[in-house]
Amino acid sequence: MSGTYATLRQAAEKLAEMPGIGKVEIAGGNVIVTMPPVNRHEHAVARLCRQLTEQVAKTHPGHVAHPGADLEDPGLGRLRCPDVMVFPESSLEGPDPALRPDEVLLVVEIVSRSNPENDYLTKVEDYAAMGIPHYVLVDPRDGTGIVHSQPGYAQRTPFVFGDTVSVGPWKLDTSVLLTYGPPRSA
Repeated sequence: MSGTYATLRQAAEKLAEMPGIGKVEIAGGNVIVTMPPVNRHEHAVARLCRQLTEQVAKTHPGHVAHPGADLEDPGLGRLRCPDVMVFPESSLEGPDPALRPDEVLLVVEIVSRSNPENDYLTKVEDYAAMGIPHYVLVDPRDGTGIVHSQPGYAQRTPFVFGDTVSVGPWKLDTSVLLTYGPPRSA
């Protein structure tokens, strides 16, 4: 771990302890702090986790579809907290504070209203560089998404909410997802 990354990692750990902070990530030599997600974001996470959990148990015994764990590649200087990941459940038993990319089969990100470029650009590059086989981007702003597949995410399959999409050995029914809808007025 480089000295710069180690310093950023320490700052990220301190920020993550502060009340009201959402996710704390490191990318491009910066610490990125996001607001806590909205309910419809979490609705998508729950619905996709439920679908993946049922299928992963059959295709990859011992693996889980799990929200909230960190994913770290110190060599690339990256700390990410995907909305959902598929990985061996035993990875949670280790002493490391985050999962390694070689443990992860799939990441899912639900696009936020506040920083969509992060999911569409930076995370695509990061997850491809980490060697994550599949990256599903779900965009509740307009009811669309993209399935990215390895190598290097050369294969990109767009979808709209309502489609059933293939992601590796799994299928996701996106008809259960909701758009954000118009912002509420104060």
